[in-house]
Amino acid sequence: MYDAQREACVAAAQAGGRVLLGCFRKLDPATITEKTKNDVVSEADRAAEAAIHAELDFRFPQYGFLGEETGGSGNADIRWIVDPLDGTLNFVQGFPHWCVSVALWDGEGPVVGCVLDPLREDCFLAVRGVGATWNGRPMRVSQQPGLDGAFLATGFAYQLGDRWPAFNAALSRVFPRAKGIRRAGSAALDLAHTACGIFDGYFELGLKPWDLAAGALLVQEAGGVITDWEGGQGWFETGNLVVGNPAVQRELRAELA
Repeated sequence: MYDAQREACVAAAQAGGRVLLGCFRKLDPATITEKTKNDVVSEADRAAEAAIHAELDFRFPQYGFLGEETGGSGNADIRWIVDPLDGTLNFVQGFPHWCVSVALWDGEGPVVGCVLDPLREDCFLAVRGVGATWNGRPMRVSQQPGLDGAFLATGFAYQLGDRWPAFNAALSRVFPRAKGIRRAGSAALDLAHTACGIFDGYFELGLKPWDLAAGALLVQEAGGVITDWEGGQGWFETGNLVVGNPAVQRELRAELA
């Protein structure tokens, strides 16, 4: 099921990854600009998105496309949602933690999704109703029994703005219960690492569709749970996520709410 779409998803992510590997720690500072304050974009982002878009258009010209750098085009009912470089600030600073995220969504939600970490050669892949894999092997969320002693991921972009007090208050409630909390700077990798059991849970506010389109399917197909901070299913629209294995997600959501 969805074999051709799965193959296209991986091939596109790999095409973007090859571009990024060729640019990492080699960028001309003159090619790095700010979209808004402290929100940077580089020639690597744009070149990777172009390579991804070309691969997907070649295989499925009838599908629409939504990319972080070039926006939306084509069929909005079934479209690829792409972040060519999740963790751009990490990338331009030379910090080795970034990835490519490619997903296909239709009217029912995510169909296929791939998060590719080119530096570590980690490929996280999921197909709706089929399951999720990490480098070809089935993956599942962790078995951590609850929030106490959990290993968590989070994120807080500069653009959090006036939502920072709410985030900070929630963090202060979660911090005493967790074994550790990491903020590494790539939402797509945080979701992938939750899906494969590295993290027990993850929470963030204000993500964009391309940040979470692939990672959300990874978590769902690996047995995890996703809600918004109020426990509802508006997380794709708001970008406010609480994610984890069922036990951790339930307790984490209660603390955040």
